Amino acid sequence: MGGMKIKSSTYRGRNFIGTHAKMMLTALIFGASFFVQSATAQTLSSPNISSQAIASQEEYLKQIEIFRIGTGGIAGTYYPIGGMVAQAISNPPGSRACEEGGSCGVPGLVAIAQSSNGSVANIHSISKGELESGFAQSDVVYWAYTGKGVFKGKPPVKDIRAIANLYPETLHLVARKGSGIKTVRDLRGKRVSLDEAGSGTLVDARIILDAYGLKETDLKAEYIKPEHAIGKIERGELDAFFIVTGYPTPSVSKLASGVGAKLVAIGGKETTGLLKRWSFFAPDTIPANTYAGIPSTPTISVGAQWIVGEKVDEELVYQITKALWNASTRQILDNGHSKGKTIDIERALEGVAIPLHPGAERFYQEMGVRP
Repeated sequence: MGGMKIKSSTYRGRNFIGTHAKMMLTALIFGASFFVQSATAQTLSSPNISSQAIASQEEYLKQIEIFRIGTGGIAGTYYPIGGMVAQAISNPPGSRACEEGGSCGVPGLVAIAQSSNGSVANIHSISKGELESGFAQSDVVYWAYTGKGVFKGKPPVKDIRAIANLYPETLHLVARKGSGIKTVRDLRGKRVSLDEAGSGTLVDARIILDAYGLKETDLKAEYIKPEHAIGKIERGELDAFFIVTGYPTPSVSKLASGVGAKLVAIGGKETTGLLKRWSFFAPDTIPANTYAGIPSTPTISVGAQWIVGEKVDEELVYQITKALWNASTRQILDNGHSKGKTIDIERALEGVAIPLHPGAERFYQEMGVRP
């Protein structure tokens, strides 16, 4: 593969494709490409054909544009939703035409959903040009852009733009069965994971604790991903963990159907004050039996938003936004994760508190979609 150039999305005139992305893309293309299969079969008997095949591979790769979507941990909702969105907007060279039942994504585009530490990390990576786009909680997006809240005292992140609001993310406070945790205040002295640094969950967990008069030092706080928190709960090494995600989320389902778990209610006067203070939070309820044996539980939610770098090409973002809301994408969203069904163009601009990317804005204007 020496000398092959894989084009990335235009971002400040630089190419940011890393080794991991190249490996993923190479596996995708080489695994599906006819010319690679042909070359493999004939390499030993005909060096000339092999050389032609290699040249064809290089030419094919030159036609590809990579677009990365930062998601979250693999146990949450960002990752599977990111995979669905990446599938919807991708349309590698040689794909069957949309009108013939093929991909209706952006011609030549290969989108890749990458796991990450979550909202805060995605925003920083986009701003630094390490990602073209990513998912982030609406509250974190607002704070980053304005330099307020958890970003107070830091330079505002002004080079991010919005593509769409996707779906509501619900705060889960999950406690081990038999932990003795019935309310948020019962977390005092308990072993609790607030999620890892760079996650939106950590931001919101701190807000919840503050609303209930608790500090991190009042807990035996840990900062690990939900998938690792589950393992510790199963081994009796952790009492509870926070996760902000669309329900149902596999990590909580696994725990509820395994060693057992309960959801701790986020409600009462503490939540009322929190909702008045922060307009991007909304009251929410996790329905009964969303997780095995767990009753209906009041909580709060934020919006999951898709953001992109300000400098990403306007026409590219226009085409990506158009592909996201293509009728064929509806089937991908409906047949994937349950939260995919809630992704609707009618709510695409709800809670968006930062400027839209010009490409996305042009699409919504053409479609008559308004906040």
